Amino acid sequence: MISVSNVSKMYTLESGDFFALKDTTMQVRKGEFVAIMGPSGSGKSTLLQLLGGLDQPTTGNIIVDGIDLTKLNEKERTLFRRTKVGFVFQNYQLLPMMTVGENIALSLTANNTPKNEIKTIVQKLLSEVNLQGKESVFPSQLSGGQQQRVAIARALAMKPSLILADEPTGNLDQKNGEDILKLLSRLNKEEKITVVMVTHDQQAAQVADRIIVVRDGMIVEEGGYRNEKVANRMA
Repeated sequence: MISVSNVSKMYTLESGDFFALKDTTMQVRKGEFVAIMGPSGSGKSTLLQLLGGLDQPTTGNIIVDGIDLTKLNEKERTLFRRTKVGFVFQNYQLLPMMTVGENIALSLTANNTPKNEIKTIVQKLLSEVNLQGKESVFPSQLSGGQQQRVAIARALAMKPSLILADEPTGNLDQKNGEDILKLLSRLNKEEKITVVMVTHDQQAAQVADRIIVVRDGMIVEEGGYRNEKVANRMA
């Protein structure tokens, strides 16, 4: 599903060149749930942005679902993000002036999906994240956990093959955080959606099939599958 080969990302700062990632190589199998861990500034969020086509590597290659992201122009990367990837962020990134239903429908509207289809899809997604009847309310009227579920529903709107989640439980209390992790885990196992999640929380990472640890821009540890059943499912 994902192949990262010798990827580095350099930023030029006033103090000099800074490498957020250094010669990173990794693979993620289709249908796998991978957690990326590491301290602040380790490069884990930079890696996630590169996987989603939000940024380009300085060197190296990134192939996602058969698409070489390093060969795409900006328009092609936008189409890739819209159709292949669902993003879930720590701060939800919902548009406050839009209703829940309108937020979920953003990518569908951008893709010129017929209005009657949009309504059906939004209702289905709200049911999937257990927010039936909330399509007409605004994000400010929801709890943090509910807003994150709206963000996940929005991420699912275009039926992505990959979900990239950056600290999805970071702003939530323990109960809501657990609910979001259960939802991501269910989508991974039942819908066969590949999930790559950045987290600093060791407990949150335990829902993943595999844990990758990043430090100082490099992968320093990579845990194997926790049990034979998971390994067989990924085969």
